[in-house]
Amino acid sequence: MTLADRWLLPEGVDEALPEQAAKIEHLRRTLLNLHQSWGYQLVIPPLLEYLDSLLTGAGSDLEIETFKVIDQLSGRLMGVRADFTSQVARIDAHCLKEEGVQRLSYCGSVLRTVPSGLDGTRCPIQLGAEVYGHGGVESDIEVLSLMLQTLSVSGLSNVVLDLGHVDIVNGVVSACQLSSEQESKLADLYRAKDLPELERYVDTLALSEEQSTWLIELPRLCGGQEVLEQADTLLASISAPVKEAIALLKEMAAAVAQRFPTVGLHFDLSDLMSYSYHTGVVFAAYVPGHGNAIARGGRYNNIGQVFGRSRPATGFSTDVKALVSLAEVEVAKSKTVVSPVSQSVELWQKVNALRAEGYQVIESLDEVTASEADYKLDLVDDAWQLLPR
Repeated sequence: MTLADRWLLPEGVDEALPEQAAKIEHLRRTLLNLHQSWGYQLVIPPLLEYLDSLLTGAGSDLEIETFKVIDQLSGRLMGVRADFTSQVARIDAHCLKEEGVQRLSYCGSVLRTVPSGLDGTRCPIQLGAEVYGHGGVESDIEVLSLMLQTLSVSGLSNVVLDLGHVDIVNGVVSACQLSSEQESKLADLYRAKDLPELERYVDTLALSEEQSTWLIELPRLCGGQEVLEQADTLLASISAPVKEAIALLKEMAAAVAQRFPTVGLHFDLSDLMSYSYHTGVVFAAYVPGHGNAIARGGRYNNIGQVFGRSRPATGFSTDVKALVSLAEVEVAKSKTVVSPVSQSVELWQKVNALRAEGYQVIESLDEVTASEADYKLDLVDDAWQLLPR
């Protein structure tokens, strides 16, 4: 790297300059206060942990995104967190150990080996909330509602919510009795939404006409609420878990329509884009003109089992930096006071008093600072007075 290039940052790594940083910090505080008002307690996990703890239960997709380093003290492999979920599960299972429902929230930087999507960053500021100890639809609806409220408070409108359920895909695949290799190929085709190739591939499998129809039609169950009625007709007879998953999606859709009538509803019953630790409903929020999901979540029961405590869990996360880039975040500016540079004790006391009242008091080290201030401090009749400029 030449001297001229030393200011360059790695691809996908960005920084926030003063104006942007002020908006990010303002929104971070606002959203954490929102979560607190819902009863969520803040936790601050460490930036890195031993890898076998950090990636436990998270699946290979998260492992690929995790930077790995050697701990110079122990010689063990460590990872820089790429997601908070495993860490918060460890805190609930091993550190808090409380009975009953536990609501936790978090906000902090994560680091990923690859960007999240084509225009994503490798260093988002991830904010999220999770509920442990409740396995019913009520906690799914609560977390989903908090996610949508988070986006609303951030200033985002025209949000479209995408809903799915892993039991539907799993139930269809299980009913077709596919091999692991066939399941993997099918998953790739579902992710790519390559319907012609899907039909060709299904034709090569030794399946009944009904089973082939399930596999071919599943990715076509994508659209508005009519999709759930179509799924009821086509898939509900496969198994009880599939029927229950469709019913749960209907209940969640009704709750969203009632609480957030301006939010668009979309269903994708072959969604396989979430982390592999999800075990139930999955959801993602989108806004027009932005290809990546702006928030994502779902149910991930038993993720704390490896930490000695198996509990149902559900939650969501978003990126504060992405929210700021998409919404008009307004930060109220403090009135600015310019103060002379002086060793006067009286001036020092006056400056501290004004700062305590919410003024931004800046010592006049140059003429530019002085010219941009709203007020100035002048010595009038042996007393420091606040005067307009």
